[in-house]
Amino acid sequence: MKKQWWHNKVAYQIYPKSFYDTNGDGIGDLKGITAKLDYLKELGVDILWICPIFTSPMVDQGYDISDYYSINPCFGTMEDFDELLEETKKREMHILMDLVVNHCSDQHEWFQKAMKDPEGEYAKYFYIMDGNDGNPPNNWRAEFGGSCWEKVPGYENKFYFHTFAKEQPDLNWENRAVREEVYKMVNWWLEKGISGFRIDAIINIKKDLTWESLPPDCEDGTVCVFETNKRAHGIGEFLGELRDRCFQPHNALTVGEVFNTTPEQLEEFIGENGYFSTMFEFEHCLTTYTGAHWCDNSPFEFKKWRDVVLNNQVYVNDLAFEANIIENHDQSRGVSYFIPEEDYSFESVTALATVMLLLKGIPFLYQGQEIGMRNCRFDSVEMYEDISTLEQYKQAVLKGHDNRSALEVCYQYSRDNARTPMQWSGEKNAGFTTGTPWFHVNPNYKEINVKADLSSTKSVFRFYRELIALRKKPEYEDILIEGNTNPIYMEEDFVFAYERISANRNEKIIVISNYQNTKFKLRFEHSFEDVLLNNYDSLEYETGFLFLEPYQTIVFK
Repeated sequence: MKKQWWHNKVAYQIYPKSFYDTNGDGIGDLKGITAKLDYLKELGVDILWICPIFTSPMVDQGYDISDYYSINPCFGTMEDFDELLEETKKREMHILMDLVVNHCSDQHEWFQKAMKDPEGEYAKYFYIMDGNDGNPPNNWRAEFGGSCWEKVPGYENKFYFHTFAKEQPDLNWENRAVREEVYKMVNWWLEKGISGFRIDAIINIKKDLTWESLPPDCEDGTVCVFETNKRAHGIGEFLGELRDRCFQPHNALTVGEVFNTTPEQLEEFIGENGYFSTMFEFEHCLTTYTGAHWCDNSPFEFKKWRDVVLNNQVYVNDLAFEANIIENHDQSRGVSYFIPEEDYSFESVTALATVMLLLKGIPFLYQGQEIGMRNCRFDSVEMYEDISTLEQYKQAVLKGHDNRSALEVCYQYSRDNARTPMQWSGEKNAGFTTGTPWFHVNPNYKEINVKADLSSTKSVFRFYRELIALRKKPEYEDILIEGNTNPIYMEEDFVFAYERISANRNEKIIVISNYQNTKFKLRFEHSFEDVLLNNYDSLEYETGFLFLEPYQTIVFK
């Protein structure tokens, strides 16, 4: 695998609305990101992935874009963005924008023109079809609930298609005019000086053009739209063109949000000549998902999660370089998902950090992860903002859950858990804003915040900083950046362990975690020179055995 400029980097995702507010309007802004660049640099971050900051009605928190060339006034101005870009470059940092081109906003000029003339030129920018006597063309269910089809205003039997909310009409990538508009916009931002894109919902741009109804997966007779992706063939034509026309000429870092790919497709997507530089590996974040709705999910199982992570590493070893996450804006907090609530501690949080950040691939942190931010429990469904959460609550109630248990489901899985304001201090509103926050601050902010963490003898931030610094040490680059992953102790029920082995196989680093809340005696027959990292102050070892404290995690050379 050819070495790329981004292989030794660490990325950090920013949800700008909740990051830091500088003008007191309760909404995070671009100046707030600029103000915290030194904090991120100190952590060891090289790349900032910034969630959408484009002009938008904010029906889906900015993932419904009405103008790809302008900044949403709630975040600031283009001048503010230019300042941010300049300041990141001064610090040798990079910016990734969020590229949302499966769909746009229903307020976008293209869609507005399409609705005025559903037989005209701009109607071909979208999927507009006749229904069945006033009913939708098929039984496909949108990701946020309800039919994928919405009536064109003023027409009884004409519908437009949307994978997500009805305010997010899908763009017709079969239309070359649409693709040319996309390429023009992508190149405009790359030429402005950004380093690449995280590419939203890109696997959805190719549709099953038969538009046939499929066997339902839900009691209401509908089928999830994502199931139809399996019948859509030929996406490579679009993605290859996008790569050749935009990404490749700019040597851009591109991270695809890709679901439902087969192992055989990995090389096609992120191999040496893949469509993207890398893509997120999500399977380990979805091990509890068993049905169409959150209330159908199963309890978290450590061994299932660990096996998914490490088996995936083995598969991609010589094939590709994935983007590794613990959490992001579309998921609940990693600490709350991967660690039992009764086990929350400095040791358990740093155990999770270690086993995930030292895997092969580029780590993507999410804001607040570096201080162990957790899920937020709300007293009523009205306190939630996320449209998918509101739909999932409704479905839980329809399935027989009372208000309390339906809220518990939302507490476990809602995207809003990741969208509560960043907790900078124990001051009012967690130091996020001097005004009224746009969204609820997690009540635990007085205990969990940046200022308190940095003053603690057991600082999660400082541990993350050490972990990132270890990953970047030049003497370990052949091992921790380019080296392959070899799982060990897979027979143990609560041990997360692997070797990172250099390309010439002459050197290796061992990562071992006792991922449970009890002390454990582990038969250990590996030789080692040094302890590179330990989330405890001591190590109990005798010939042939390690005695690991609860969640004790050690990195050996």
